[in-house]
Amino acid sequence: MPPLSPTSREICLLAALFVGLLYFSATFPRHKGAVTDLLRPSPHVVEQELDSLPLTLETQYTLQSLNPPLRWGLGQVPETKIVAHVPGWTIFDRLYVLNGTVYIVSDTPENVPDRRFMISTGVFIENGPEAEARRVPTDKEMRIISTEEARRMFGVEAERLDGVTWLANDPKQFITHYYHWSAELFFGFWRTYSSLDPTIPPTGETSLPAPRRFIFSHIDAANWRDYAAMNQWVLRSAFPSISTEFMDDWKERAALGRVFVLDRVVLADRAAAMNGEMFLRTQRTAANAFSLPGSVNWWTTIRNNVVGFSTLGEDTGAMSVGGVPTRPVITYISRQGWNRRMLIQADHERLVQELYRLRDTYGYEVNIVEMDKLTRAEQFRLAARTTIMMGVHGNGLTALLWMRPTPRSTVMEFFYPGGFAHDYEYTTRALGMVHYGFWGDRYFTRPDVPPVAYPDGFQGNSIPIDGALVAELCHERLTLSEEADD
Repeated sequence: MPPLSPTSREICLLAALFVGLLYFSATFPRHKGAVTDLLRPSPHVVEQELDSLPLTLETQYTLQSLNPPLRWGLGQVPETKIVAHVPGWTIFDRLYVLNGTVYIVSDTPENVPDRRFMISTGVFIENGPEAEARRVPTDKEMRIISTEEARRMFGVEAERLDGVTWLANDPKQFITHYYHWSAELFFGFWRTYSSLDPTIPPTGETSLPAPRRFIFSHIDAANWRDYAAMNQWVLRSAFPSISTEFMDDWKERAALGRVFVLDRVVLADRAAAMNGEMFLRTQRTAANAFSLPGSVNWWTTIRNNVVGFSTLGEDTGAMSVGGVPTRPVITYISRQGWNRRMLIQADHERLVQELYRLRDTYGYEVNIVEMDKLTRAEQFRLAARTTIMMGVHGNGLTALLWMRPTPRSTVMEFFYPGGFAHDYEYTTRALGMVHYGFWGDRYFTRPDVPPVAYPDGFQGNSIPIDGALVAELCHERLTLSEEADD
């Protein structure tokens, strides 16, 4: 059988197809790189763009969710950006970690703060020059290197820890205490981070993504909770999806010998914060963070999450989060069952009588409580409804964090005469509320506060209080607010 020969028509069609392929291949945009690069998501993913995609099974579980390394190849290592900084509180973009050491990559080291204001050795904080010297950071804790040195040390890529990380470089010394956890560490972390959204409205809504992980580089998993189990309640209700890592995890990553880069990290260090001017004035590490921009509603985001979690499924939940009852609520947190830092018993009884007289005369709601006798949810619900909170200086007053700041909101703290500490006074003011300290039959408020002092009797069980004076000030605070509202 003779071989088939193409017809003239078939030759013309083949020629036209060939010309068409040549034309489109010349005009189609070329991809410079390997074919595998087409399958690899960009290491510079903008989270806002991802958030704009419809939330489907496919968008959640695809190759896009696998974290590719930050790769620079033979090019320059991306520099670290210091987004915000005050002593003890720093926000970085692209902070590198290798063998347990933190690296700031910068070709302008003169613009990087002194590392003493960012990090320490993480040892227990004690008094004296020798103890201070032990806290000074070395090259083991942090180094500032050029992009050229980074390329020699890191190679061509770094493994990514994506999203936002909170990194606490503190020992367990203060973390296992409800006040220091919630009103210092957590308080400072959120005040620093929320400076990136200075327009948080009264509803507490924010454009900031929640932190994905909380890393404690100097404590183990058994040593961050407090005896009353409040720390974990605050963390899990504020950020339900957050994961926690501890010193063993930190050591495991160091042992891998690989360089890691944190997309965005808020670094907190108590010892570094102690070098700040605001700390020296208030003895509160979180005070430094208030030098950063911020909304007056900055704490509302956290308060609403914690209080809302505690009131879930109850009719009072919306009221506790969104407002306060029209009927004022006075809550006296008693320590009379603690056998440490208690009122004189007769003065305690007189105070209770005077508060009940306010209730009977003006219709105020009065609660006399011992916080350890309430469930955790009951504590948060009561604090959220409270207009005036009072008690002897002590951990129970940490509940003031969950009050809603209004013109009436007040905290009254009872001290042994001559004694004073900034703890609850500063925290009250930082939330936009009014604080009064009491020494028996006299009281004081900002700016006329005494110096910090712990006289004999400060921790004792003979603290005096004038119950009638306390009740008088309560009524004054509530009625003045009513007149101002009118």
